[in-house]
Amino acid sequence: MIGSIAHRLAGDDVVLPVEGQLSSFAGATGWLGSEPLTPEGLRGRVVLVDFWTYTCVNWLRTLPYLRAWDARYREAGLTIVGVHTPEFGFEHDHENVSAQSRIQGVSYPIALDDDYGVWRDFGNHFWPAVYLADAEGRIRFHHFGEGEYAMTEMVIQQLLNDAGAEDVPRDLVSVEPQGLEVAADWSSVRTPETYVGYGQANGFAQADVASFDGSAIYELVPLRLNEWALAGTWDVARHAGVSIEAGARIAFRFHARDLNLVMGPASRIAAIPFRISLDGAPPGDANGVDVDAAGNGVLGDQRTYQLIRQKGPIVERTFEIEFLDAGAEVYCFTFG
Repeated sequence: MIGSIAHRLAGDDVVLPVEGQLSSFAGATGWLGSEPLTPEGLRGRVVLVDFWTYTCVNWLRTLPYLRAWDARYREAGLTIVGVHTPEFGFEHDHENVSAQSRIQGVSYPIALDDDYGVWRDFGNHFWPAVYLADAEGRIRFHHFGEGEYAMTEMVIQQLLNDAGAEDVPRDLVSVEPQGLEVAADWSSVRTPETYVGYGQANGFAQADVASFDGSAIYELVPLRLNEWALAGTWDVARHAGVSIEAGARIAFRFHARDLNLVMGPASRIAAIPFRISLDGAPPGDANGVDVDAAGNGVLGDQRTYQLIRQKGPIVERTFEIEFLDAGAEVYCFTFG
């Protein structure tokens, strides 16, 4: 990337390899914001294909750049196609995807990839993943994960110039991310993404006494770093932990600036109040955007909730969440 930027500062374009042809979107199970698109119909335009799923915090942190590129380069000939390939069951619900897309400001076309057909056609393995195709439909660049925003934008500019676009900017967009979209403080992240459902669970301090796929009563146990435990009545299922009675809690010993939680009510019409604490006290100014300083929040949508964002020195802490009604489904902790 540094060498590429140096070339651009010197006024030279980067030599981009041809990585193959733009794959078909025929495997999409539906579309939002567009009629079905095809590689043939997109010829003449530069195409950015973005694989995402709406709860993925790594993708959420790339979204400010995608919105900015769409706004800046669409008229110059860029088409962004967001391929929504779901991770969790509720992300197959098109109403959920549509609602969260509106909330998140995703205004470019979305291919719904419920059956992973487009994912397989691209040979993709990651959220997020970006593929850039030139006006002739040839893949010229890809990037997996967060970062490389400057390089990606410079490739967009170069491919637009190659396609004959006029007055393509040479400077780079500036973004001001908020909430979940703020870049992680990687220097402080010592806790990995952690799933609650037993199909992918890790760090479960009570795994040896747990009752999977059935209701059981749990009592909290002492936690080491990166361990979590349950209290109250839970059903630990393959896909998630499900709270069975009011007052069910989860505790997690973590080290990171941010703590996020993918969760939602089992019933779409439910609104479940919850309360969080940090080292046994209300979070105060360490509250995330989805709770107040006293630690109160409401579980209304199936999505990623930002619960903790610390402002001071980052040390090992114990987080706890209590659901005041039954019926919460808890999927995955992420950190930033």
